[in-house]
Amino acid sequence: MSKNNWLKEIQIIINNIMAIYRKELQGYFTLPLAYVIAGIFWLLAGYFLIALLLGGEGIIQQLATRDQLGITKPPIDAAYEFLKSYLSVMGSLSLFILPMLSMGLYTEERKRGTLELLATSPITNWAVAIGKLAGVLTFYVTMILPIILIETMVISATNPPISPHILILGNVGLILLAGGILSLGMFVSSLTDSTVLAAILTFALVLFLWIIDVLANAIGGNIGAGLQHLSLLNNYQNMIKGVLDTSSFIIFFSYIILGVFLTAQSVDALRFQRS
Repeated sequence: MSKNNWLKEIQIIINNIMAIYRKELQGYFTLPLAYVIAGIFWLLAGYFLIALLLGGEGIIQQLATRDQLGITKPPIDAAYEFLKSYLSVMGSLSLFILPMLSMGLYTEERKRGTLELLATSPITNWAVAIGKLAGVLTFYVTMILPIILIETMVISATNPPISPHILILGNVGLILLAGGILSLGMFVSSLTDSTVLAAILTFALVLFLWIIDVLANAIGGNIGAGLQHLSLLNNYQNMIKGVLDTSSFIIFFSYIILGVFLTAQSVDALRFQRS
């Protein structure tokens, strides 16, 4: 294949991905359920923000208690502790929200009978899967943008301010976590025409990957250490603590690629059945 033909093929693939991406993103912004999910997410995010800052066990109350008792050691970095705790809560909250976003990626195609058309269309299964994943991930990013703004406002009011790389790395970790969960959820949705079943199975799968470190600790040894590296929770906790660990990036990208690959194979299997 000549260089010009190769570039033309790449351009066609990119155009196909962008077409699927725009279709999916437009669908989310016109879907009432997506706004309901976003509203619940923002409501809970706001509640936990107030609870962590102003609640009876919140950061501000803890500092006030320490001052009243004259406790100065060990010192507490209030901004860092707040950000770490809040991002941890956002990760746990996303564990429940993301399966609801991914559950209809392919189940709706099955219900409408358009999955067969996708399976037999000239657009590659990879392009469809990447476009769909990019669309739902973009919608999720728009959901957390107000959260990031609030986090920035809170930590900018601290004296001395904390390093911005902790804020950036923590939220990048949240987005990568979402990408991995949504990618796996997309694969699960390609296996069934029931959105409820897809959401339940995705939640069960992600919950297992979230707490797999418990199993790893029970097994121990090299196998246990290997399982710990697969834990979504461990890798996410590293990032929200401000630890720049390349292995965490590799794990999250591996889950994203794995979900896309399995989805493409699932749709390809449907194409084989139809042929």
